[in-house]
Amino acid sequence: MKIDAVGCLDGTRFILSPNCDERPVDCEISLLVIHNISLPPEEFGGDGVIQLFTNRIDPEAHPYYQALRNLTVSAHFFIRRNGETIQFVSCEKRAWHAGESCWQGKSCCNDFSIGVELEGSDTTPFTDLQYQALAALTRTLQSRYPITGIVGHSDIAPGRKTDPGPCFDWERYRAALPGADNRSSG
Repeated sequence: MKIDAVGCLDGTRFILSPNCDERPVDCEISLLVIHNISLPPEEFGGDGVIQLFTNRIDPEAHPYYQALRNLTVSAHFFIRRNGETIQFVSCEKRAWHAGESCWQGKSCCNDFSIGVELEGSDTTPFTDLQYQALAALTRTLQSRYPITGIVGHSDIAPGRKTDPGPCFDWERYRAALPGADNRSSG
């Protein structure tokens, strides 16, 4: 795998999300943020996340979707339960995944991070294929960008967010990455 000059992962399906903008000038991408998401909650395999990230979610399709009305969010990548990776935003752009956030004294984590959503929840273990895809994606991102921190959404928005949640196996994930001194996590 390789990230090209415009920030796209080769060989990956790209579905353009309008929920992004330019990063601040001279902003170095140094943080990877891991999330979990399922729409409807606890249901996997549907198109809810794709619809949310592309502003096409129907608020009438599920009672939970009422709370998502007019929400504009995205992530750079979404890894499905079967390991499929979908890209929504170029890594060179700022995806709207972290919201109000702070890491090591720096606020607005969207400015300097890449967001990866895992199809899942706080109560469901992630799949082998997801760990494999996430590790491969992480190694690729680390070879292209000076990523010095890898965190969960809960680490940059404590009290507001819980993902990737207690079912995310940080030790397993870390073991699949080279080196140990360039990572931090929850």
